[in-house]
Amino acid sequence: MKNNNQDNNQPEFLFGKTNYTFLLIGIAVIALGFLLMSGGGSEDPNVWNPEIFNFRRIRLAPTTVLLGFGIVIYSIFKKDKNN
Repeated sequence: MKNNNQDNNQPEFLFGKTNYTFLLIGIAVIALGFLLMSGGGSEDPNVWNPEIFNFRRIRLAPTTVLLGFGIVIYSIFKKDKNN
């Protein structure tokens, strides 16, 4: 008699392939946002560098990070069509 449990030996993942793909894309977008935030410091602490308040660090980078978090949340809540 053959055991029908052979098919059940495969690991069952919590999410589908598309969920993990969106998750990795979201993490990459978050990392890009943090890279956009970096820099703008001054070598000398007594010298003011107004470059810290430019568009990239104040508007673009936080928006990119929030977009990345939105993609990650979407990847968690997305239903897989196979289930």
